[in-house]
Amino acid sequence: MERLLIIEDDADNNQMIKEYLEAQGYACTQAYSGSEGRLLFSMERFDLVLLDLMLPGVTGEELVKQFAGKAPVIVLSAKSGLDSKVKVLSGGAEDYICKPFELRELLVRIQVQLRRRERGVDSGDRTPEGRVYTYREWTLHPDRQEMTAAGMPILLTRHEFLILELLIRNPKRVFSKQMIYEYAWGEEYLAEDKTINVHISNIRAKLKESGTDSYIQTVWGMGFKLS
Repeated sequence: MERLLIIEDDADNNQMIKEYLEAQGYACTQAYSGSEGRLLFSMERFDLVLLDLMLPGVTGEELVKQFAGKAPVIVLSAKSGLDSKVKVLSGGAEDYICKPFELRELLVRIQVQLRRRERGVDSGDRTPEGRVYTYREWTLHPDRQEMTAAGMPILLTRHEFLILELLIRNPKRVFSKQMIYEYAWGEEYLAEDKTINVHISNIRAKLKESGTDSYIQTVWGMGFKLS
């Protein structure tokens, strides 16, 4: 039975989500503040986190950064602006659902993320256990979700890691934004173009100190590839 952590300060919404998901066979733990959610996450293992952004204590945006790479995070927020979505998704959240939402839609989004987690980091073939990818001065360890560039450790969000994994596995191929999104997010491409651009920009910024940020080449009108 998959275990979900619901971090939502509205008691009615929190309880409604809990009751619905438990009826679908999930085990749910509730938190009503960012601080409580962080504490529970540090004490127990969860397969997925449902996270509101506007929380007392630690903010949802901060929790996204702390949870990234450790468990899939689906943000549930009344903030519907593009800037908010891009910031949170580039910070490490797997999905973003605007309030109000249908519980059936939430269930499907959860199922998508859990299926992806079961399959591992690759949306198609599972990466062979212990496989290490290298390209010039880059080294990627999919099993550990770790990367080094010119010998320097690079801290990446889950989506950033998957983008680089796709590129490094096919270094001569040009990937469109749609292809990158569907690989890294594991779902149909419905995002604005800025989503991939922001993630690529963030990756380049993290690689700049290592001197390897120029490895990612923009192919105008087509997408991205490794140089």
